[in-house]
Amino acid sequence: MRFLCLPGAYGSAKNFSVQLGPFAKHMEDRGLATFVFTQGVHEVEPPLGWENYFGSRPLYRFLEAAGGTGDAFEVVRRVRHIPRGLSPEATLRLFKPPRPVEFDWSTFRKALNHIFETIEADPEIDGLIGYSEGAMMAASICAEESRRWEEKGIPRRIKFAIFFAGTPPLVAEGDGFVARLADEHGTSISIPTFHVFGSNDPLVYSSVALYNACDQDLAQLYDHGLGHLVPRDADNVEQLGDVLADVITRINKESEKDKDKATSSPVANAAASAAEIESVSASDTEPSADGYSATGPSSATSSDESSDLDSRSSHGVGSEGIAKV
Repeated sequence: MRFLCLPGAYGSAKNFSVQLGPFAKHMEDRGLATFVFTQGVHEVEPPLGWENYFGSRPLYRFLEAAGGTGDAFEVVRRVRHIPRGLSPEATLRLFKPPRPVEFDWSTFRKALNHIFETIEADPEIDGLIGYSEGAMMAASICAEESRRWEEKGIPRRIKFAIFFAGTPPLVAEGDGFVARLADEHGTSISIPTFHVFGSNDPLVYSSVALYNACDQDLAQLYDHGLGHLVPRDADNVEQLGDVLADVITRINKESEKDKDKATSSPVANAAASAAEIESVSASDTEPSADGYSATGPSSATSSDESSDLDSRSSHGVGSEGIAKV
């Protein structure tokens, strides 16, 4: 399986290849996957006080940053005052502005189109990995492919997605986009998905809301017990590899079955052959739901209640990295 990897805000393809390096190397050494990295097109400066936090420049975002510096982590502080017991979706709604905010959605459309063009340029890409803002973009790509498949029968390129510290997808509605929350819209993503989060992440409710928006028969959760980060320690990397080996193997087997069906045709009857090929093309690239579990494993969790974005580290992200692994 070949994954297109999307970094978080204030990231880059180079820095994310280092962030994801231990996981990518482990997966590649086991013959499970290869990786290619992309980035947003909007070059940005890190927030005040975080100049040395996100790794070597230049840094990018998929979304065009709002004017002014502002407080980039105000949301994190507000999370600490949210009442306990709310659903993930109800928690997200607390951050909805009281009045509509004008936003140039053309920038988001361009970001999605840029990712689709990257996928089209590499016919081997059949999976997505996203972290934070990149996870939201990856989820939005998956939701858009699901919509195209259901409404127009356009086969999906993406067979599997892995989200690190994810966020629910944004889906086109009217002249803009809206967050697809499960308690309002049901399932938005119907391919196998794997959701990696940390129980000490102050934004963990967002990861769970994304999980809820995915097909529960094809989705799995993994708790690395840390904060808003991509786990790089040996224990988590090995556990992730063990779990994902089974999932990726199953998906690859389904893909091979689809290819075999698409290339075989009855010899006796040409008309029957044409009808069979047409039938196969309607289900092309769609993995079976059999064998996937919605209950994912969790690793040991941390008891440090103060752990939050402060624990999100680039872990040497300033060192030399490569755009493709």
